[in-house]
Amino acid sequence: MAKEKLMAITSACAWTGVFPAATTQFDSELQVDLRATQRVHEALLQDGVHGLVLMGTVGEGNSLSAQEKRSVLQAAVKVSEGKVPVIAGVSEFTTAAAESFARDAERIGATGLMVLPAMVYVPTPAELEYHLRAVAAATGLPIMLYNNPPSYRVNIDIATLRRLTDVPNIVAMKEADPDPRRITDLINAFGERFTLFAGLDDIVFEAMTLGAKGWVSGLTNAFPAESLRLYDALCKGDLEHARRIYRWFMPLLHLDAEHDLVQSIKLAAQIMGRGTERVRPPRLMLAGERRAEVIAMVEHAHDTRPR
Repeated sequence: MAKEKLMAITSACAWTGVFPAATTQFDSELQVDLRATQRVHEALLQDGVHGLVLMGTVGEGNSLSAQEKRSVLQAAVKVSEGKVPVIAGVSEFTTAAAESFARDAERIGATGLMVLPAMVYVPTPAELEYHLRAVAAATGLPIMLYNNPPSYRVNIDIATLRRLTDVPNIVAMKEADPDPRRITDLINAFGERFTLFAGLDDIVFEAMTLGAKGWVSGLTNAFPAESLRLYDALCKGDLEHARRIYRWFMPLLHLDAEHDLVQSIKLAAQIMGRGTERVRPPRLMLAGERRAEVIAMVEHAHDTRPR
């Protein structure tokens, strides 16, 4: 029965493509600006992205209140009109809070969830497994696990994943380990049991050529056309064209792996006319040399876009 349920969920959840980690927009008082956030989503959908990931790292999920998270999700579901998957980040301090949001996200109309380990606390393998199982059991939605050891100090290791293979709605992995060997290790261990997504912008070429099916991307917020062209070239096996785009893009893609990735990506998007750079403290907008450096990088990328 579990195998049949797994087949039904994975068949209904064929996630592939470029899924921008969409920004959350704030007004001048740093309150959530739902209409501006919707405009960001609308523009990305018009550009042709294959899905939206909300309230992850770039979406500043941990800077939003419980009600704000639900409001942002409602706004995105309204804009998407069911045309692409809308995946809500589940990033909470406790398992109970994560279960609650998972249930509400399903009720609101999310297509799926991107589930992180519980924030701040570094769990044992048993605690990590318990948390992920509990959140999955709280919803019938398909789930993408988000593995990001550099940022969150927790590695969803292969042994834990092997124990989770009996959870039918855990169907995908966003892999943000900077070591691309992890992609091959996952495929060797699990075959096609989990759909793999590149989770760091500056390993997307390596991840996709090794077997990842999609890309949860930060810099797509600023350069969606080039992101989609890179993905298409990789899918077609046109590695010469893909390398040309990737080499042009790489200075910006590296921003996604830095500690100030949210500020940098939002600044890049603002320069490209795609939202504002406002972030909530403790994050502060870039200033001084770092701001000038990022602006110069974005302007150079704009002026040298590959044709």
